[in-house]
Amino acid sequence: MANNVNRVVLVGTGAVGSSYAFALLNQGVTEELVLIDLNKEKSEGDAMDLNHGVAFAPSPTKIWFGDYSDCQKADIVVLCAGANQRPGETRLDLVGKNVKIYKTIIDQVMASGFDGIFIVAANPVDILTYATWKLSGLPKERIIGSGTILDTARFRYLIGDYFNVDARNVHGYIIGEHGDTELPVWSHADIGGRSIVDIVNDENEYSKEDLDEIFINVRDAAYQIIERKGATYYGIAMGLVRLTKAILQNENSVLTVSTYLNGEYGEKDVYIGVPAIVNRLGIREIVELKLDKTEQEQFSHSVKVLKDTMEPVLGS
Repeated sequence: MANNVNRVVLVGTGAVGSSYAFALLNQGVTEELVLIDLNKEKSEGDAMDLNHGVAFAPSPTKIWFGDYSDCQKADIVVLCAGANQRPGETRLDLVGKNVKIYKTIIDQVMASGFDGIFIVAANPVDILTYATWKLSGLPKERIIGSGTILDTARFRYLIGDYFNVDARNVHGYIIGEHGDTELPVWSHADIGGRSIVDIVNDENEYSKEDLDEIFINVRDAAYQIIERKGATYYGIAMGLVRLTKAILQNENSVLTVSTYLNGEYGEKDVYIGVPAIVNRLGIREIVELKLDKTEQEQFSHSVKVLKDTMEPVLGS
């Protein structure tokens, strides 16, 4: 972090990466943005196109197509490269091919002398975040996966829609694998301090079945979107910008990211989505929620699925 201005390097300018770059520029989060991609012409075009919008941005941003040497002075390297999830394919199906891609990328980033924070966004995000930690040799606090940041945003949106309340005033978390074994923490979900479970129990117009349906729609949202438009990218791009901002502005914000557990929630040696306090140094600390019995069992199952999937590829 030797640079006197904030520099973000984006590796991978596909649908997610280019949406992230666009959202980053629109919110004026960083002073420098470097684009890296195997498809040089496409990324050069992205840099040109984004620069033509700088006059309308909230603050100046220098944007260019670069190479891995630009990572040396980067505060954050955001990894959006990797094979995409296809219709009918789970995030865990992508493990083997994306781990190979990441080894090549991370070797080049680290060869530059990079000593900042990695944000990992490609799927399966929890396993690729673990792989990034192992391959980079950087402290675990400085390797952050997007985790369930988007699932939590979907959760808050759908709850807000159901109760007709601004999603920003809904508090609740999706934790676990960013995928089919994730779970809602209903025991800690509230609106304005009032438990959502209590609201449903006290008022006849709402039902537990509706809450179950909300979670199913959160869990399966990616499949529903992929079926309709081929990929998801706007929501996750905005989530990544939110995470980037929390780091660069030293916010100490609580976000549900993929981070390393070392005994928290009764689990060890796994990257998985949980609430964590994020600041300029990366993960300051994990927020350990007191889960009820069912939630703890579901969370432990999610950890087991990740470890079982990861073991043949990473040997952990």
